[in-house]
Amino acid sequence: MNFELTKEQKKWAEQASDFTNQYIIPDAHHWDQNEMIPDTIFSLLGKLGYLGALIPSKYGGLEMDIISFGLLNEEIGRGCSSTRSLLTVQTMVGLAIVKWGSQELRDYWLPLLASGEVLGSFALTEPELGSDAAKHQTTATKKSEHYLLNGVKTYITFGTKADLFLIFASVDNKSTAFLVPANTPNLTIESINGMLGCRAASLAKLTFIDCPIHRENMLARPGFGFSHVGNIALNNGRLTVAWGCVGILRACLDSAMAYAHKREQFGKQLKEHQLIQEMLTNMITHYRAAKLLCLEASHLANKHNHQSIGAISTAKYFASTAALRAASDAVQILGANGCRSTATVQRFFRDAKIMEIIEGSTQIQQQLIFNLTAKEYLKKRQNIEV
Repeated sequence: MNFELTKEQKKWAEQASDFTNQYIIPDAHHWDQNEMIPDTIFSLLGKLGYLGALIPSKYGGLEMDIISFGLLNEEIGRGCSSTRSLLTVQTMVGLAIVKWGSQELRDYWLPLLASGEVLGSFALTEPELGSDAAKHQTTATKKSEHYLLNGVKTYITFGTKADLFLIFASVDNKSTAFLVPANTPNLTIESINGMLGCRAASLAKLTFIDCPIHRENMLARPGFGFSHVGNIALNNGRLTVAWGCVGILRACLDSAMAYAHKREQFGKQLKEHQLIQEMLTNMITHYRAAKLLCLEASHLANKHNHQSIGAISTAKYFASTAALRAASDAVQILGANGCRSTATVQRFFRDAKIMEIIEGSTQIQQQLIFNLTAKEYLKKRQNIEV
């Protein structure tokens, strides 16, 4: 595979880098401390087209290729994981409508999502269901032209800011996906605060009590909600998280390297101590490896290659665990200075831990990778003697 970036891809990366340097990095600490991103940032993301990055151009989207979108997530991810997570959920909702929505739903919602006039959110997790997400306790009961939605969703990213939710519920014990506007009657939205990381991602708990959802807002018929709509959305979400972790790796390397150059201990700069060199070398290696895995996964996704599923899980698994290790080492290198509430590396450390959990935990990725790899391995190695 040729991973050399095209001129167009380089252009998107440079533009996103400039945006991150100017509008995100200077205020990311403040947003984290106050657990809130200002609406002006959402407006800027919308004006630049980033909130509709993968939406087809006929609906007002940028129709980016997957690698360009990955580079966008890397750049914004090195500045603020909370801001970057909006790209994940917005894209998950948008692509679900592109793939599964009726023409009427596409014509109405996609231009609004592409412009950023409407913010989308992906609502799957429930109080008793995390990784085993297919077994929804939220239900939808048919009544005339509507379904009545009952249940609770929690830890919903940008739930307090979203205008439109992609909700998964059971219809006659079969998983189904619905589009639910935030102003739907009998829907209660409560803010969740005090999280370890990604504090500015406006998490929410959603409670549905006989919420009327018109049948036209059903994206997948019963039985196809999680298996089709959910899994495809999660696959894209995992790739954006993996790219965001590449951004965290890069940010940790930048911070640790700069500090190691200026800080002196025992008569020489930190960078001259072998054990510090080991940590910095690991960061460099893991950053390059994670980015290559993301490039491979994005290349396969661009080609609609079935191997992209395993490649995306591999990228998400490696990049998230490497980001947490890099953030831990960055804090270690900065010492007490890295533990201060004002230190960016302690924010990277907290955010990196969240990356190991969202869009499928590290353990879920390990299961997926093993199952997919084992099948491919056995197909190719049937005659090997042990």
